[in-house]
Amino acid sequence: VAKQNDVSRIRRVTLQLGEVSGVVESYLQDCWRWAAAKSELFGAVLTVETIPAVTVCEDCGQQYPTVQFGRTCPHCGSEKTWLKQGSEINLKEIEAI
Repeated sequence: VAKQNDVSRIRRVTLQLGEVSGVVESYLQDCWRWAAAKSELFGAVLTVETIPAVTVCEDCGQQYPTVQFGRTCPHCGSEKTWLKQGSEINLKEIEAI
């Protein structure tokens, strides 16, 4: 992206990670530091924002926090649920100098 836009330096990259995306932020940060030291990202900061996991119940229509309650709806006990958000990995912003 930096090369495509004639940017000499990246200051910050912001990622949005879903709470149940499977990405371990501490591992990601370690990999970032290693890769950034060897590229145009040298000195750039990786900022991570968490997208909370939310599940929807098909039977009662309620939404609830996935991590706290899992696949069983805490409102009606149904297991007919689906994940509405929280598995995403989004590149939100690149801040350049």
